[in-house]
Amino acid sequence: MSEGQFRGLSFGIPREIMSGERRVAAIPDTVKKLVDGGAKVFFEKGAGIGSYFSDDEYKKVGAAIIDDIQKLYDESDIILKVKEPLFNEELGKHEVDMMHEGQVLITFLHPAAPANHEMVKKLMEKKVTSLTLDGIPRISRAQSMDALTSMSTVAGYKSVLMAADRLPKFIPMIGTAVGMIQPSSVMVIGAGVAGLQAIATAKRLGAVVHAADIRPDAAEHAKSLGAKIVETGVPADVAIGKGGYAQSLPKEWLLKEREAIKETVVKSDILILTALVPGRLAPVLVTEEMVKQMKPGSAIVDVAIDQGGNCELTKGGELTVQYGVSIDGTKNIPGMVPISSTWMFAHNIFNYITSFINNGRLEIDTSDEIIASSLVTKGGKLYHAGAREAIGLD
Repeated sequence: MSEGQFRGLSFGIPREIMSGERRVAAIPDTVKKLVDGGAKVFFEKGAGIGSYFSDDEYKKVGAAIIDDIQKLYDESDIILKVKEPLFNEELGKHEVDMMHEGQVLITFLHPAAPANHEMVKKLMEKKVTSLTLDGIPRISRAQSMDALTSMSTVAGYKSVLMAADRLPKFIPMIGTAVGMIQPSSVMVIGAGVAGLQAIATAKRLGAVVHAADIRPDAAEHAKSLGAKIVETGVPADVAIGKGGYAQSLPKEWLLKEREAIKETVVKSDILILTALVPGRLAPVLVTEEMVKQMKPGSAIVDVAIDQGGNCELTKGGELTVQYGVSIDGTKNIPGMVPISSTWMFAHNIFNYITSFINNGRLEIDTSDEIIASSLVTKGGKLYHAGAREAIGLD
């Protein structure tokens, strides 16, 4: 970071209003760096409390503590948030309605998810420049700003604990005076960052762990952590897209994948679902029919819910019980581990803005790979390819 890099710019850090969200977009350390770089920082009163940071800690490093949230939006050039803008029940208005033309919003927008389409259209109407952190490509240059990887680490770990907490039986094998109790079976679908962390956590708890991923490399990583691999039968050239990510499967292959995993799914006590396709809706891999055949008391945690979810029955933001199976659609699992997740997130978002702000100027260069894949709206236009496809503009 160069001296004066943020000169003349003002940053607004609002309190997150999503239910149960305890993270905040900046910690005192990163606020200090913004202020030292010449920026003004407006911080909403109490925004750090959920992550155990007091207003005084922010004040000490030069932030102005603001009680009036509308004033914070009015005064800020750049808004740093954790989650997508929502309707603020307290004020009776949507967070996007508090923004102004030309303002820059940086957060997790998940613009392809159906629940967010109206909000994305609002950002276009307001002519807000919005950038989504879930669009940052997994390339070596972007590693330090890859908030999705950081948050996936938290979500994979915590999702297993959430499922274990609801499971009406032991996870490890336990010897008792009346006989041996067999270990529970955990199936992890999607062996990316969240999936691998889930596998490692389930293994630590003593479960028998199965995993499935259409990418041979990911399956290999899962195997190295001790998971038994369920072969999907999807050929690598169909499965692997740009940058080694999974890509959307043609319907025939999606049906074959479902068939391949079905037997293990219905026998599992816990399902952790983390299969994503970057910038696209998550594939539906667990059908209602599969859930019907699972044992009563089984637990599903659908980590992929921000992008629509991997289970046909998951309801976003809700915990439901269907056919005797608990299905958790919690949308902000990392917010449940706020100290670790906020520390990582704040550094990721700071490194991201540092990459395209020079001498107080924002350089939104769409020829840059990082900007190209994370820019959602600008000047009333929708740039994000996955959102365009999902909203039906392509």
